[in-house]
Amino acid sequence: MKKTFLALLTVATLVPATAAMATQGTHGTGLRRTATIAVPGQPLKSFDISAFSAPAGIYGFSDRSNHSVDLFNAKTNAFIAHVDGFAHGGPNGLVAVGKDQFWAGDGGSKLRIVDISTRKIIGTVDTGGKQRVDEIAYDPRQQVVIAANNDDAPPFISFVSTAPGHRILGKLSFPQATSGLEQPVWNPQDGLVYLAVPELNKQQADGGVAVINPSTHKLEQMIHVSKCVPAGLALGPHDQLLVGCSDDAVAAGFAPKSLIISLRTRKVVADIPQVGGSDEVWYDPGARKYYLGAVANTGGPVLGVIDAVNGVWLGNLPSGPKAHSVAADPRSGKVFVPVAANGKVEGCDNGCVEVFGKK
Repeated sequence: MKKTFLALLTVATLVPATAAMATQGTHGTGLRRTATIAVPGQPLKSFDISAFSAPAGIYGFSDRSNHSVDLFNAKTNAFIAHVDGFAHGGPNGLVAVGKDQFWAGDGGSKLRIVDISTRKIIGTVDTGGKQRVDEIAYDPRQQVVIAANNDDAPPFISFVSTAPGHRILGKLSFPQATSGLEQPVWNPQDGLVYLAVPELNKQQADGGVAVINPSTHKLEQMIHVSKCVPAGLALGPHDQLLVGCSDDAVAAGFAPKSLIISLRTRKVVADIPQVGGSDEVWYDPGARKYYLGAVANTGGPVLGVIDAVNGVWLGNLPSGPKAHSVAADPRSGKVFVPVAANGKVEGCDNGCVEVFGKK
């Protein structure tokens, strides 16, 4: 996630109740805010990506204010621990790997491996760049983590083995990506990796989704998207991909929106204008819904909800300041959204995680 949204949202407020009703989809989200989980430690001012480990039942997010990956029990809505040891400015991207690990991007071109059960960093991989490791994806078929060095010149991704020794199997450079790289995702249907590229060849209105073969470490195709500056990606049903058009797109003057791409035709099949300005987006296969951390949506930050089966926007739920990160538990249907320290959301004076559940 780029840090530019902090400048865009130096003052963030909650959407009033009347405005929230105006942004509610006719189908309804089926959700309401059911809890807030206080985040201890230093006040939560800066944070990044969320992830969920289904085998462990643990929600985690990258807490830059405490230089830690923060762990929460998804069943009880309880804070468990700060897993510290990250560099200043980290952690960044986060992904669940196997039964009991999170892998996190850090400063100094480092990947950190977090053991959920011991609540410790148990390994570090140097990807060989000069800047931070940001967004990450996991390919369980190849047993490979795909990690993006978004701020290097040129930006690149590394293919890192999850086997002991964590050998770097290959790299792929993106000189055409003139504003870094964002979220990668692995698609089990075709075995390919898809990567959000915010800007191509210094043309801010022209972004893309790179199609990458993780076996050959080569770029197969670039799917172009217009006036989107893509950030988050999430795989849904029907071999479709949700693209979160970012806060940077809003800052550039483009209308907030979200896109759905068919990975069979590799074309945009839905343009959803009711929610945009998103960073992380998520697909919950249990609820069959997409969730969007729409931090720069018109009127203030919201949790956007889209029916993934039909590609229909269901509504926007007001969230707190700087809420750009989201993950969901497919078993319980809970949705977790970290929020910066503020005096507007009850229980969030030091920062918190908002929990949205079924009505």
